[in-house]
Order: sequence, then C-alpha cells, then structure tokens
Amino acid sequence: MLNARLLLFCCLPLLAASTIAAAQKEVPPQTPLYGRTNSFGLLFAYSNDSSHIIMGYAEQRKLLQIGADYSRRLILNRYLNWQYDAEILPVALESDPLTKSVNVQTSPTQATAVVTGLQPMISCAPYVNQYNFVINEVTYAGTDTFTCSGRQWTIGEAFSPVGFRWNFRPTHPIQPFFVGHGGYMYSTHPIPIAEAGSFNFTFDFGAGIEWYRTPHQSMRFEWRYHHISDHDTTDVNPGIDNGLFQVTYVFGR
Repeated sequence: MLNARLLLFCCLPLLAASTIAAAQKEVPPQTPLYGRTNSFGLLFAYSNDSSHIIMGYAEQRKLLQIGADYSRRLILNRYLNWQYDAEILPVALESDPLTKSVNVQTSPTQATAVVTGLQPMISCAPYVNQYNFVINEVTYAGTDTFTCSGRQWTIGEAFSPVGFRWNFRPTHPIQPFFVGHGGYMYSTHPIPIAEAGSFNFTFDFGAGIEWYRTPHQSMRFEWRYHHISDHDTTDVNPGIDNGLFQVTYVFGR
C-alpha cells in the first residue's frame, strides 16, 4: 500500500507537466497586431497637374509638399486601426502657368505683338478676344489670343491639424487604409490667380497602402484628392483640385 502511494506521489508532477504542455499545444499563439501607439513620419507629396475633379476650376497647377506627420492610436483590434492624424508642411509650393498674349492688329495697320509672363488665367484653354473701336476717327481692329506659356512657383506653408486614418487588417504587415484631413495653406502671393487670396483652406481624402517593414517602421504610399480654396473671402475663388501622390516614412512605438 505504501509503495502504491509513493508511486502515485512521484508520478503526479510528471502528469501535471504533460497536461500543461498539451494545453499549450492546443491553444494557438495570439497573432501580433501591427499598430503603434504614437507614430511620426517624414513625407513627400507631389501633383503634376490640376483639373475640375470635384470643386476646383484652376487648370494645370502643380503642387509640391514636404513635411512631417503625427498619428495617435484611438482604436486597435484585429480588424481596424483608427488613428488621429495631423500633418505640418513647412514646404508647400504651388505652381501656376503664366499667360501669353498674341495681338494681331488688322487696322489701321497690320502688326503682331507678343507679350509673355502675364498673370495666370483660370483655364489654359485658348481665349480669343476680337476688338473693333474708333478713336479720333481712326478704327482699330484685330484679335487678342491668350494662352498659357511659362510658369511661376509660389512659396507657402500648410498645416492640417484635423485628420483621421483608418488602417484595415492590422494583423498583416501590408495594410490598406483611408485617410482625410482639414487645414489651411498660406502662400507669399495669391493663388491660383492674382485676384484670389494668399490664405486658403484645404482638405483632402484618399487611400493607400502601409507596408510595415518592422513593428516599429513602415512606409505609406497613397493617392489623395486635395482641394485648395479661400472659401469666397475674395471676389474670385476658382479653387484648385489636385490628384496628390504621397510617400511617407513612418516610425514609432
């Protein structure tokens, strides 16, 4: 009887250890989530053209932005990583096409005059103005044709303090996301035309892919609809719609 009890006492630790090992094998390890609490990024964005995408009417405007990004995690689960997102852009350059004027006079004499470097137009479609008037009994007639020729860059800065980012599939290192911001842009000269304003409001929204190289470092590649407008604080407000491509290097914990 004593030997049976001694054998049972010696075998209990081995039985408990094997039970724990079997339980550990049955429960799969938890899948790690790719999502940082605080993220900082360095970004470069560029658009080579503008057109009437949704709200803006100014054509052939270029946009270049260099700055930094900050994200703060709000909600993280297996399906969604919802983040507050803000961007500061100390370099925000906007480029407008300049205007070329060709005057072809037919009366009182025939002559042609070409002037370049004039203030930008809203649209780069050729505009033809025919004129005919009399001064001191002399008739002046001809046509003025205006087209885009040449380009000027305007220096500015921008800040988007209100923004959110929604990353999907946080269990995967490659995640699709949606993003949107609201803010302002200040330029040293009125854009996109001389009659518009130097202080403009901005908003953007778009989508992209975030690739986590490590849990703490990633790259974002995205496309955004980007709008610039002075919200009718001036007499003429054509607005600018750009399709903006952006690359961001992100790091954090």
